[in-house]
Order: sequence, then structure tokens, then C-alpha cells
Amino acid sequence: MSGIKGKVVAITGASSGIGEATALLLAERGARLVLGARRSERLAELVARIEKAGGTAVQIRTDVTRRDDLRALVALAGECFGRLDVLVSNAGVGTISPLDDLRVEEWDHMVDVNVKGVLHGIGAALPAFRAQGTGHFITTASTAAFRIVPTMAVYAGTKFAVRAICEGLRQEAGDSLRVTTVSPGATATDFAEASTNSQVRAEITKMRDDVAIPPDAIARAIAFAIEQPAAVDVNEIVVRPTAQS
Repeated sequence: MSGIKGKVVAITGASSGIGEATALLLAERGARLVLGARRSERLAELVARIEKAGGTAVQIRTDVTRRDDLRALVALAGECFGRLDVLVSNAGVGTISPLDDLRVEEWDHMVDVNVKGVLHGIGAALPAFRAQGTGHFITTASTAAFRIVPTMAVYAGTKFAVRAICEGLRQEAGDSLRVTTVSPGATATDFAEASTNSQVRAEITKMRDDVAIPPDAIARAIAFAIEQPAAVDVNEIVVRPTAQS
């Protein structure tokens, strides 16, 4: 089955930003959605918007640092729609700061969400995809997976890891599964607000306000990968503002 209409798509980090924009776009194009995020109230509002517009979506509170939450997300897709066609692993955190700040707990959290969260999704969805003979992993990385700059050492490290894991998954996937990594540049989300270093937060906010592209630009890239024929695997997409260096 090619295209988007009728496909069952699970999205983590769906309550705002890129995840929310992706949910809205895919629902508009006829996908059936299983939405996961920690903020249940925001998820409920999003599901209501989708249903009001004639789309189909269900929700479940999902913390990607918990393996059982990812298993429950995949199970909900099976219970409600009989299958899962696409897992969009979008949940991520960017608590950016210089290494000298020694914000070790924040480093741990980035590893737990950005790296282990992706692995938990793979661990939950891979058996389902193997059983049904098809499936598509789409993972949100970052242009930080290609270029390291000061204050982003740990964050970039997690995103380099995500690219490596997804490339390994692609090579092991065989001819029935697809694997796509989407790497956004500066995007108009609340990403900057995660940083607890006020100077860094101000710098990232200024960059966002000066050059950022809207989240639906990334959503369109995700939709492009999904809508390709089953034999076409779009492996990597980098989407950045034209003004971003």
C-alpha cells in the first residue's frame, strides 16, 4: 500500500511542535493516528481537533523513557486499527548548555529520551512489523547530527547516535521494512525553552526568531517519506532554513 490514506501511524512527542504538525497533516491526508506524549491534556485537545475536521485519532500517555509505554502505544494501534504501518519517533529534548556547566542530570535525561527513547520504540514496533511483513520507522534527528557546535556536545552526541542506530536498523531491516531519518534545522518550536542556561536559551531563541522554519515544513518531509511506493525507502532527509549556516 502506497500513499498515506488509511495508514496507521503512531507518533511520539505528538502534543506540540513537529509532532503536532505531523499529526495534523497526516490526519488531513487520511492517516489513522495513534498519538503519544506525556502531556495528556494537550493530546486530548489535538485528538478533538483532528476528529472535528473529520480525521481519526486515538491517544495514550507516553513517556519514551519507559519501555512499557512504547509497548502500550504499539498495542493500542493493534487494538484500535488492527495494525501499525508507521512509527514516527519524534519525542526529544534539548537541554543545551556548555559542558563546564556540569549539568550531568540533564545529560542523562537527553540520553534517556533521545537515544533510549528511540530504542524503546524500535523494540516495541519491530516485532509487530516483522509479524505483519511491512512497517516504516521514521525518526526525528537534527542537523546537530551532522555539525557540532559549542554548547551542543551532548545533544549532538545523542543525535549522532540516533543516525547510527537508524542506519544500522536500515541495513538489518531487509526488503520489507523502511527506515527514514529526518533531520530538522532551526524550527519554530519551544525547543529553546528546555535549556536551563539563560544565555544559551536567549541565543537559541534569537536564532529561532530570526531564521526558523515552521514545524509543518518538517511534517511535509515526513509525509513525503511515507507516501512513497512500498519499494522506495527514503533514508535521510535534512530540512533547514535557507538562512541557517
